Amino acid sequence: MSVSPRTSPVRPGHAQGNPTTPSPGDRPRIRHNDYSPLVPPPLGRWSPELRVSVVVPAHGGQHRLDLTLAALAAQTYPAGLMEVIVVDDGSDPPLRLPEKRPENTRLVTAAPGGWGIAHALNTGAHLAEGEIIQRLDADMVISREHIEALMRWHHLTDYVVTIGAKVFVEEPALTAAQVNTAVGQGGLDSLFDMAAAVPSSTEATIRRLDGLRASKNPYHVCTGPTVSLRRALFHEVGGLDPSVPRGEDTEFAYRLAMTGAVFVPDMEARAVHLGIPAQRVDTEATVRVVAPYLAHRVPLRRDLRKERGRRWLVPYAEVVLDVRGRAEPEVRAAVGAALGGSLPDVAVTLLGPWSALPEGRRRVLDDPDFEARLIHEQFRHDDAVRLADEPTPDPAPVPFRYTGSVDVPLGRRSLELMIKSLNDTRAGLLVVEFPGGGTARLERTEATNRARLLAAPGEDLTDVIAQTHGVRRAPSSDFWPPDKPKAKPAPATPEPAAPAHDRPSATRNPAERPTPRPTPQGTPEKLVKRLRTALRGR
Repeated sequence: MSVSPRTSPVRPGHAQGNPTTPSPGDRPRIRHNDYSPLVPPPLGRWSPELRVSVVVPAHGGQHRLDLTLAALAAQTYPAGLMEVIVVDDGSDPPLRLPEKRPENTRLVTAAPGGWGIAHALNTGAHLAEGEIIQRLDADMVISREHIEALMRWHHLTDYVVTIGAKVFVEEPALTAAQVNTAVGQGGLDSLFDMAAAVPSSTEATIRRLDGLRASKNPYHVCTGPTVSLRRALFHEVGGLDPSVPRGEDTEFAYRLAMTGAVFVPDMEARAVHLGIPAQRVDTEATVRVVAPYLAHRVPLRRDLRKERGRRWLVPYAEVVLDVRGRAEPEVRAAVGAALGGSLPDVAVTLLGPWSALPEGRRRVLDDPDFEARLIHEQFRHDDAVRLADEPTPDPAPVPFRYTGSVDVPLGRRSLELMIKSLNDTRAGLLVVEFPGGGTARLERTEATNRARLLAAPGEDLTDVIAQTHGVRRAPSSDFWPPDKPKAKPAPATPEPAAPAHDRPSATRNPAERPTPRPTPQGTPEKLVKRLRTALRGR
C-alpha cells in the first residue's frame, strides 16, 4: 500500500519517537462531532502501522464463531498487525478454535467472578497487546476491508471511536471455507440475500445527520457489534460496566463521549449480522430491560428520569461551592437552593478544609474552626453532598458542572435555564456575569475534557473550548429572573355615603333600618360582606 501526501495520516508526535501518538496541542481540533478535518486514505492505498486486537466475546454458537473467524482470516489489514482474542464466556460445551482463522488467534476463558458480554470484553481488553481494540460480535461476517476501513481513522488521531456498518440476515447454510473464499474475493453479496437484509436502525440516523457530523449526541448510535478505539482510551474510562447485562454498549459509549471522544461511522466497513435483531423479536421486553440501567447511568436520557423525588446513580449536574470562611447558615441556604431547584438529579460538592480539621479534645464554643465543623456535621451524612478539599479534575460521567459562589444561591430554575442555554447553543461553557463583577461557570464535561486533551502546555482551556464547542457569556438576569410580585386584589369601590337622616343609629328602631341593596350577581363574597357591614354601620 502507498500513501499520497494529501491523505497521509497525521503523525505530529513523530519527533518524540512515537509516530502513532499525537502530542497535546498537535491533535486536529474537531468541533463538536464534525470530523471533516480528518481525511482518511483510500482503501488499499496507505501503509498501516498500528497493531489491532480484535476481541470477540462468545457464549456458545460455535458454528457462527467459525464463520466470524473465517471472515477475519481474509482481511486486507496486515496479518502481522492483527491479533484475535476469542473470550469464551462460560460456553457449555467449551468453544474451540476452528481451522479457518487468523494466524494470530488465541482462545481464552472469561475471568472468574463474572459473566456477560461486558465482562468478557474486559477480559479480552486486559490481555490485548495492540494499540487499538476492535470489538466484534461472534455472529458477524465482515467484509474483507472492514478492519482496514476502521483502522485508517485511528492513524489520523487518537481520540476517535469508529463504528462499522451492518445489516441483519437470517442465517443461511454456510461453511467456514465458503465464507473465507467469498470474503477474500470481496463477495459478501454472493453469500447472503442482501435484498432481504434488515437494515440497522442506527444507519438511518447516521445518514440523516451527515455521518454523525451534525449529531448532538452521537454516542446514541455507537452500538457494540463492531466498534474500535484506542486501548488507552478503553482503560481510561474503566472498560465496560459488567453490572449492565443489556445496553452495556450504549452506557460505555456515553462514558466515552464524556471524555471528549469523536464518533466516526464508516459505511465502507460493511458487515452482516447473523440473525434478526432482538428488537424485532420482542420490542417491548428489549426496551424495558435496558431502561433502568440507562436511567441510572446516562443522565442525558431525560425521558427515563421523569419521577420526582428519585435519586440516581449518576447526577445530571454537579454544583461546586467553595465554603471556606463561610457561615453555616448561608451554606445551608445555598445547598438547599441547589438541591431544591427544578432539576431533581443534582449533587453538591462543598470545598473546605475538611482534612485539616484537628481531631481530639478542643474547645467547642470558641473553636477557631467553629463554622467549618458545623458545616461538616451538617452535610457529612447527606448522600447528595460531597465534602472535598479540592474539586475533582474530571466530573465525568456527570455531564454538567456549575461552579458558583455561596452568597449567590441558585434560583429555583437557574440551573435548568443555564443547561438549556448550553443545549440550545451547543456551547461547551457558559460564563454568567453578575452586576457586581463576579462570575459563575457552567461547564459541559465533554467539552472540558476534550479541551484538556487538545490544549498545548500553558494554553487556556477556555480558549480551546471556544474552538471545539463555543463559549457563551450572558448576564445573570437571564437565569435569575426577578420574582413575580403577587397580584394584589383590586380595592373595593365604597358605596356612596347615605344621607345623615338615612344612616342607621343605635337609637333607631331596628325595624326602621334601611334594607340592604341587592347584591349584584358575580360580586366577590368578601366584598359583599364589607358592603353589608358598611351599610349596617358596624
